[in-house]
Amino acid sequence: HLHLPHAGRAPDLPPLQLHPHGVVLSRQYGSEGRFTFTSHTPGEHQICLHSNSTRMALFAGGKLRVHLDIQVGEHTNNYPEIAAKDKLTELQLRARQLLDQVEQIQKEQNYQRYREERFRMTSESTNQRVLWWSIAQTIILILTGIWQMRHLKSFFEAKKLV
Repeated sequence: HLHLPHAGRAPDLPPLQLHPHGVVLSRQYGSEGRFTFTSHTPGEHQICLHSNSTRMALFAGGKLRVHLDIQVGEHTNNYPEIAAKDKLTELQLRARQLLDQVEQIQKEQNYQRYREERFRMTSESTNQRVLWWSIAQTIILILTGIWQMRHLKSFFEAKKLV
């Protein structure tokens, strides 16, 4: 989560909910800044950036450069630092890396299963709606045809053509 608020932000703006449990992290920087955060809960996470530059400065040729480096999964671990802290041998460190990769693969598989299940449910719901819509159209078409035939029959009988 990263929220860089505008220095002159209007007071009527509600606080941003950036975390599934309502955690809002806020940092304010000068011309440069660095912020690291590790989320331990799944869910949607948002990053909101606000410049404290005035709009006129940006339109007058000023430039605003933002670099975001977002790391997800096992790539976020600094293994040399972990090895030094836990005093791991090269083999132990490699085993930990492999375990982290296996865990990340399992998480990705679970996520893909979840997405597949959601997609299947959506597809089945859509198919069911299409089926009922076709049945309704068919019934309306048949009823309209019956009504037209009865109306034409009564019309021709009134004109004494039949």
